[in-house]
Amino acid sequence: MQNPKISIIIPILNEANNITKTVLLLRDAVNVEVIVVDGGSQDETVAIVNSLGIKLLSSPPGRAKQMNAGAALASGDILLFLHADTLLPVNFDTMVRQTLAGEKHKENSPIQNPIFSPPFLRGGWGGSQPPIAGAFELGINSKIRGIRLVEKMVNLRSRFFSLPYGDQAIFLKADVFRDIGGFPELPIMEDFVFIRRLRELGKIEIVPVPVITSGRRWQKLGVLKTTLINQIMIIGYFLGISPKKLARFYRRKFTKF
Repeated sequence: MQNPKISIIIPILNEANNITKTVLLLRDAVNVEVIVVDGGSQDETVAIVNSLGIKLLSSPPGRAKQMNAGAALASGDILLFLHADTLLPVNFDTMVRQTLAGEKHKENSPIQNPIFSPPFLRGGWGGSQPPIAGAFELGINSKIRGIRLVEKMVNLRSRFFSLPYGDQAIFLKADVFRDIGGFPELPIMEDFVFIRRLRELGKIEIVPVPVITSGRRWQKLGVLKTTLINQIMIIGYFLGISPKKLARFYRRKFTKF
């Protein structure tokens, strides 16, 4: 199959300031459907999505529930899960298909991101077996002190430990998603648990081009505090603390979805 269909699933909750730009960047993609899943927005998000002519679903709130709801109705051979405040790079559709087919990235190819292209962690895609899933490197739309170091550490973690998170636009074949039962419907860290499950099945490839995600979390509390909270979440998970308790702690710090 030359151009397997890609279904992009975007969970939203009060994202009126971000959703238009995110969706409009997908217009030129080949054989792609976009499914937006609303978790009960109280702002103009739903009206904006309707005005763009995008398929819109309603779901109980919760990123995992919303992504699973979108995946259940997706018609694509490949599923890509995108945060509403994250922008995909130019030619992302080509990159996704090449990655899951196990094709190597060519340095002279048109695959590039005109917004942001970090010099670190460049390299080819490869491996003897096609990867089971993939994600992009991370770029953060912020100039606050320390944010470039955050990007570098995230991309090192993703590449060497095969641990990308949800804001890196995770993608995989639809049948693999169904086989593992979708995202665990946890109130937090659903992407972390999901990726760890995928890692047991095969390689997770990191595309050497970044998505661009909003820096609002880091700008809210600063790089040091935000990074510390993220690490507390992971440590708490491994210590067996209830995801509900972790979610309550996290949302006391970050009020946005």
